[in-house]
Amino acid sequence: MTEITDAASPQRNRLILPFLAPVYSSLHDLAFTLLRVVAGGTLITHGAGKIVDPFGTVGMVESLGFYPGMLWSPLLAATEFFGGILIVLGLFTRAAAFAAMIVLLVTVWFHWVTLGQGYEGAEKSIIWAAIFAFLAVRGSGAHSVDARLAKTF
Repeated sequence: MTEITDAASPQRNRLILPFLAPVYSSLHDLAFTLLRVVAGGTLITHGAGKIVDPFGTVGMVESLGFYPGMLWSPLLAATEFFGGILIVLGLFTRAAAFAAMIVLLVTVWFHWVTLGQGYEGAEKSIIWAAIFAFLAVRGSGAHSVDARLAKTF
């Protein structure tokens, strides 16, 4: 992660308001952690209903062409609920975020193509897919279990 610390650094010199450099530096890791925790928490909330009834979405996943639904429905529930927990904790974040991104890309297809809603219907899924793609690439950040273990995916 790039920090803006040295007064003579090129990063600081590029700021329009260079006196904000210490603020940006001190909040950098916190902002990253906030994004990860909110994204994971939202995924948990979205998956909570599915984890209670893991076979409740069999018909929906089969309508999208994912057969057998008895396999894909609980995988969807686990990806959302347990993947969200892993993302909040910052444990195996890259793998969990990648799985969440795939789920969200399927929902983009579902809303845009299957339901014919176009960008308007898929907009939220696109944003969430981008957030999880970011986390899949960047990992869990400084405030995470992965950082404490000094290991990452």
